[in-house]
Amino acid sequence: MARLLRLLKWLSLSVVLFVVVLLIPVGYVETFCKAEPEDQAFAPQITEPAFVRAEANSYLTYPEWHIVYAYEGLANVMKLSDEHAFGYTRSVVGFWASFCALNREADRHGGADAATRRTIHVIGVSFTLEMGMKALYEETVGRLFALLRGAEKSPQDLYALTMAEDYGRFLHQTPWYKYDFDGSVGKLWAEPVTSLRSWERRLALGGEWKAKAAYADVIASAVAATGQAQLTIRSLVSGIPAADLRAMPDVTVIEERGDNGVLIETPRYRAFTVILRQIAERNGTVLEVAGNDDIMVSALAPSAPSQLGYATVIADINRDGFTGRRLLLQAKVRDLSLLFTELKSAGFELEHVYDY
Repeated sequence: MARLLRLLKWLSLSVVLFVVVLLIPVGYVETFCKAEPEDQAFAPQITEPAFVRAEANSYLTYPEWHIVYAYEGLANVMKLSDEHAFGYTRSVVGFWASFCALNREADRHGGADAATRRTIHVIGVSFTLEMGMKALYEETVGRLFALLRGAEKSPQDLYALTMAEDYGRFLHQTPWYKYDFDGSVGKLWAEPVTSLRSWERRLALGGEWKAKAAYADVIASAVAATGQAQLTIRSLVSGIPAADLRAMPDVTVIEERGDNGVLIETPRYRAFTVILRQIAERNGTVLEVAGNDDIMVSALAPSAPSQLGYATVIADINRDGFTGRRLLLQAKVRDLSLLFTELKSAGFELEHVYDY
């Protein structure tokens, strides 16, 4: 009986220690990643409450995208190697380091409400736990079965790559919990068994995706109870006639406002970045977005530039699964077209504009 009590005591202490370790980054961000708010003299033209978004949100949408990019990086690694070659720890460190820098920037622009920060912390802890579990398994058991398999990949390995690429594309425009994980499990098990690796992948990936499917159902129910995120955003554009804006895919002209530009409504997420690029290519200028004059942009570069004329670097982080750097940039909305041109001239790739 005494031994059982000691065992339960050690198990309880281990669980407590595990939880404390997971929560250390949360405590660090909330304690050390702060900044004083700065005066905001901008007078917005977009004032309809339903279409005004907090400026701080532009910076705090990145943590979710970091996870999207991590899965894209994992898929890229799987093209030439196996899951054990991915930098799981580095990806987790990149998440929390970037969140720290972005939380400071968000504070300068009015700060995030407690609910937004809490959501990011939950996402971050979940991501840390998921990456930690994958690293623990893939770098031990997964690596062993890959070694026993040899250089030729199993059908399950090939399908896992297909699924990872599809999942990465899916996340650019759609919430993760809407992905058909159960369908992926069925397709994984439909692949022929050619080795022990086939069975190992069936069980390991099938179990992971089944767990995600169950968790996705919980999240979907919670979202349904609290309301869906708004999927469109409004912007003011000048330099392009309203008729030309109407002709652009996914652009709805709401109102012509003379010298204050044309009010348009567009989809958010990846589609928004595409539309902003098209506006820049037509020599248009975005005057404001959702009532804001500051916005965050990410760009891909071989290395961080010493200076940019139309943006400042908030964070310079590794690209998970790829070479080069990801630059998180602070820019004025009015300078987006000029910034896009500057990035292209420097040989950098515009990745995403974060739409609050």
